[in-house]
Amino acid sequence: MLHPQARALLRMMEDKGVPPTHTLSVDEARRFYRERRAVTQPAPPAVGESRDLRMPGPAGEIPLRLYRPAGSAAGALLPVLVYYHGGGWVIGDLDTHDTLCRELANGSGCAVVAVDYRMGPEHRFPAASDDALAAARWVRANAASLQVDGARMALGGDSAGGNLAAVTALAMRDAGDAPAAFQLLIYPATDQRCLTASYQANGQGYLLTQDTMRYFHGHYFGDDTHNLDWRASPMLAASLEGVPPALVLTAGFDPLRDEGTAYAQRLTESGVRTTLVCFERQIHGFILMGRVLDEANAAVQLCADTLRRALQAG
Repeated sequence: MLHPQARALLRMMEDKGVPPTHTLSVDEARRFYRERRAVTQPAPPAVGESRDLRMPGPAGEIPLRLYRPAGSAAGALLPVLVYYHGGGWVIGDLDTHDTLCRELANGSGCAVVAVDYRMGPEHRFPAASDDALAAARWVRANAASLQVDGARMALGGDSAGGNLAAVTALAMRDAGDAPAAFQLLIYPATDQRCLTASYQANGQGYLLTQDTMRYFHGHYFGDDTHNLDWRASPMLAASLEGVPPALVLTAGFDPLRDEGTAYAQRLTESGVRTTLVCFERQIHGFILMGRVLDEANAAVQLCADTLRRALQAG
């Protein structure tokens, strides 16, 4: 059953006439996503450092934000999470996920580097995945100046960002790069064919709808031509062997639930140590909503604790 707090949130949005994302222009959708933070997200916790950076990317500079956890020693070489925000490859930015990145840094004892990758419709597939790979490589190459440990680097993200983390892990393996140490995949999009039972059962009424998914898909991928490309659908990669251990987190009332589950299962069958946790009563996007959903805070803590153990942070 749907969590009472999630049900209340959906009812409040309906009562207030919050427009569905697919009815908005891209600029409006981005603005609504940023503004919603004030209602659903906790206050951003203080961290030891938050610093905006820029790195050279495949098509120009990529903005980044570096976080160091509260209480970390000056100059300490910290494990690092490279984080890709969600938003359907169309909306979201460093600010929409600022609180979550701060929480993960403080909870895990790791540094976090958030990546403001290119999005559609201005930049079509595979722009985001190209930027995601470039960012991971840049963080590792510049680990000393960032005061992070490139050998203890995790890749993570939520929704579209979970897709980018999974795709980056595969791309690094295929290129012969040293593997990342861990993957944090929060309700990841892994199969653009959208054929699962949860896509049908949860496709209306639970915030992320089939209409909104088609809106995102159209603005970034354009059409179905790319759906079988593993950079769009990592579930369809020829092999998942040799990628880092993973935590896959899903939500019971999410259209993406089943593809997250299937990806976790395939990782395990490929010899990749993988933990799957489903928050059965929650909706897509819930981990950002700790002001109104108690289970969001539990999910953040689970992710942070898992990162700490996987990267052996102090």
